[in-house]
Amino acid sequence: MKKKYQNGFFLFGLAVLVIMVTQLDFKEVWQGVQHAGYWFLAVVALWAVLYVFNTAAWYVIIRSQEPPTADGKKLPAPFSFWWLYKITVSGFALNYATPGGLMGGEPYRIMELAPKIGTERASSSVILYVMTHIFSHLWFWLLSVILFVTTQPVTPFMATLLGLVALFCLVAIWFFLKGYKKGLALRLMNLLRHVPGTKKRVRKFIDEHREQLDTIDRQIAALHNQNPRTFFCAVVLELSCRFVSALEIMFCLLVLMPSMNYIQCVLILAFTSLFANMLFFMPLQLGGREGGFLMSVGGLGLTASAGIFVALIVRLRELIWTAIGLLLIRLKRSST
Repeated sequence: MKKKYQNGFFLFGLAVLVIMVTQLDFKEVWQGVQHAGYWFLAVVALWAVLYVFNTAAWYVIIRSQEPPTADGKKLPAPFSFWWLYKITVSGFALNYATPGGLMGGEPYRIMELAPKIGTERASSSVILYVMTHIFSHLWFWLLSVILFVTTQPVTPFMATLLGLVALFCLVAIWFFLKGYKKGLALRLMNLLRHVPGTKKRVRKFIDEHREQLDTIDRQIAALHNQNPRTFFCAVVLELSCRFVSALEIMFCLLVLMPSMNYIQCVLILAFTSLFANMLFFMPLQLGGREGGFLMSVGGLGLTASAGIFVALIVRLRELIWTAIGLLLIRLKRSST
């Protein structure tokens, strides 16, 4: 990536991070950290592990697109796993800090990876990873609905709400499976043609880049159609990451309730993330995540103060890892 673009991503993310930090009540933050004690360090450290899951899923996707040599073997990757880990962390940091989420992290990933494997493969691998990341969220929410019904008392209101969530997940899963089989790049561009004020520009872009878009769509379809084992592996890695990340909430609540139930933590995470993703346009999902925690813990019979405490610790963890990700952008790039 050119130095000016790298600096642009870094400065933009840094500016948003500074704004987010200034919104904090530092007295409340310090009290929360003191109350959490060593569990706060466990929460921060947990995400170093979770990003390994994310990186592994993306790495599997990239390697599946590597054409085999004449003897049927694949050449070594032109980058190390830990170089890709750095790009993954930085990409998520930019997504956290960017309104609209994918407006920051995904272009950064493509621009960093393109010199290694080419723009088309970099673009298709990033699109595939984003699809897999969202696809795993849908399965996580759907499985959480089943988990709630089998472990928690269900009122008529909750039955209606859970039914709507399940219907949404099933329809979205169907849509993504269609996209995996036939590709999404060209279809998404055709959808953008219907947005007012973009028709001429999108049409021009499609005409100029149709061959590249077709290539990206073929590579997307290949993961599902020709590499089902790879597709399954990437989805399982991302889905496993969702369930392991529930430990973050458990670590927080163990400070308040030593007998905290892991299943309840999974349910809190599922419905909090669902609510927060409905407000994806907000930087760091500001307000949406906190509201989601309050509603989730309330629905499970926990106190509002517990929800506020968890939301505070999670917000601090996000800020710390956003700062780490931005600093990694500035590190000297290396493929070793």
